[in-house]
Amino acid sequence: MKKIIFLMLSLLLISSCGAEKTTTETHSEVEPTPVVTSTPEPTVTPTPTPESTPKATVKPESTPAPAGSIAALDNTGSGWGFVKVKGSKPSIPKKTQELFAKYDTYYMDPREEKVLYLTFDEGYENGFTGQILDTLKECDVPAAFFITGSYFDREQELIKRMVNEGHIVGNHTENHPNLHKLSDPEKMRAEFTELDDKFYNTYGLHMKYMRPPEGEYSERVLALAKDAGYKTILWSFAYKDWLRDDVRGSQYAFDAVTPYLHSGCIILLHAVSQDNADALSDIINYAKEAGYVFKSLDDLP
Repeated sequence: MKKIIFLMLSLLLISSCGAEKTTTETHSEVEPTPVVTSTPEPTVTPTPTPESTPKATVKPESTPAPAGSIAALDNTGSGWGFVKVKGSKPSIPKKTQELFAKYDTYYMDPREEKVLYLTFDEGYENGFTGQILDTLKECDVPAAFFITGSYFDREQELIKRMVNEGHIVGNHTENHPNLHKLSDPEKMRAEFTELDDKFYNTYGLHMKYMRPPEGEYSERVLALAKDAGYKTILWSFAYKDWLRDDVRGSQYAFDAVTPYLHSGCIILLHAVSQDNADALSDIINYAKEAGYVFKSLDDLP
């Protein structure tokens, strides 16, 4: 009996030791995440939320300009241009002529007398304005010089000569922008007034004539210029003479200008052209011999 009991105790001890050894061998420092086996839930495809149609952004309506105000006038830009005809005035549409008459805008003397008006645009100095002034003085011919704000700031000695020698200094705007692209009448007006204020503070004179940069204008621009006290001066003759490095000689300039002179002509030349400066005396003498008289813009009706 005792042997049987002893044998049973021995078997229990062997079984216990085997279980402990197995547990120790499978132990790790990081307890593994138990794997849970479960019946997977059915995959539910979410119903897509329909995209809502975006609402159109409505631009708030601006307050319309009062009827009859300058801001209410058409601001569609127009570039001044025409077909040149030798010895004859350009042909301009009646509607354009009526617009110009309404706003004191000149491209020639409408009286068509045998007179010429000599004008120069001065965006920057290329060293020839002094020579041009010398020629005008020798030939006793008046001219108008349309200057920008930067020209005023840099070229006081030349401007002083223009004033002292009896020439007109015209307003070519402070910054030389295409005026109609500014849209805002007050910004347009500032292009006139800033330059005129500087000129008046220096010389005690107000500018009376305006030339829109690049000949770009609109009805609003012309109306604003008139409201500010200006006559707008365009031209009935011009040629491609503003490329300062394109020097072809005085004869080229002479041949480009003289065939197109006509009664009442407003001549536009650029003072940066050496060709113009060298040909000016010959152009003036030719015109005088043909019976033309050079007058000041102050003589326009």
